[in-house]
Amino acid sequence: MRDFSRSVCAALTCATVVLMLSACGGGSSGTSSPMPQTNTTGGGSETTMSTQSSTVTAQGFTTAVDTDTSNLDDNDYDNDDSVLKKLDDQRTIGSTVDPINGDQNPYGLDVAKSDNGKIKAGDLVICNFNNNNAGGNVQGQGTTIVALHPHVGSTPLHIAQDPSLLGCDALALAPDDTIWAAAFVANDNPLVSPSGMLLTTLPGGPWHGPFGQAFAPHPGFYGSVAAFYETNAGDGSIVRINIRPGKPFSFDVIATGFPINHGAPGSILGPSGLQYDARRDRLFIVDGANNAVYVLRHVSSIPAHGLSVDPNGTSFDGPFRHRARVVFIGSPLNGPISSAVLHDGHLAIGNTTDPTGKNLIVEITTHGKVLYVRNVDTGNAGAIFGMVATGRDIYDQKLYYNNDNDNTLRVLTK
Repeated sequence: MRDFSRSVCAALTCATVVLMLSACGGGSSGTSSPMPQTNTTGGGSETTMSTQSSTVTAQGFTTAVDTDTSNLDDNDYDNDDSVLKKLDDQRTIGSTVDPINGDQNPYGLDVAKSDNGKIKAGDLVICNFNNNNAGGNVQGQGTTIVALHPHVGSTPLHIAQDPSLLGCDALALAPDDTIWAAAFVANDNPLVSPSGMLLTTLPGGPWHGPFGQAFAPHPGFYGSVAAFYETNAGDGSIVRINIRPGKPFSFDVIATGFPINHGAPGSILGPSGLQYDARRDRLFIVDGANNAVYVLRHVSSIPAHGLSVDPNGTSFDGPFRHRARVVFIGSPLNGPISSAVLHDGHLAIGNTTDPTGKNLIVEITTHGKVLYVRNVDTGNAGAIFGMVATGRDIYDQKLYYNNDNDNTLRVLTK
């Protein structure tokens, strides 16, 4: 497995490494470059950003200390012009039911970055959480991944089926369209090629009911490497899966204590809906257990055991506690699981437990101001699972979401 992991890792990051080197080797920006430092926490040597220093404890171990206590998010400009309000045209792309075995209840959703295997750039890739009607349409028994072309009237294309995908609830695609999936029931993190072949389940990872997944190229952040972030609904932890060319994958549990509800499949709430902001090296996290949105800034340099969320769900502890902030908490959020980033940086959050039986998408700025709320389905509550947005401005903005009430992929446009 060691040699295999190395080959998979190298294949995944070839394009990403080129991108990172180009970003780090550009012209002068008028400011001094941060100096690299070495952190030996966890038994390995690692170059990190200058926002982190080290200290020697009484036991002689070196531990990371956060020297960046500023809040750079305060310098962000959030306009109050709602994007969601203008996306008043809703259409159905197509069915998400697997055409071979009938799996349904679409959860994970991401957009393809390139043409590889069975997948074309722009395709919407989805994993199904439930099995078929003949099997009882049971929550958490789905094992399939499908893809749809991004236009109305598309039919689902079977990509993969494997027991390691049991209860797949989130996925994210690498630049080469390798699919990284969070499988709650199988309790693993399968990697599936764009041709549908299982590459690995990342055995030995710190999995406790995987519930979220996001890719982070970490471009231009000195000393950082490409990574995937994964959340666990079993213990409320955030895991960074480090990708270093020519080396095995490594895992850092960078944060713990996010609120969870210990729900069974179909009623799970906890940290999910991950979105990575490459401009600021920030990770946004949705948590339906306490109806909150969090952000971890300079996330690429938060080390293992960097911070924890206090039991109240609104304050933080640990040496890197200053990196965490509550973006928003409370109504109109109600059991949110999914999210997307709109073209202007606003967050679109999908509710699943609205007491009125509506399915609300809530638009929130990164400073925590609610701008607009749209009901996208008047049927049973809990229809919105999986969201992704594309487009550079309001004219080509598309907000895709999975609708579990009728097993379809829908899109909102202007």
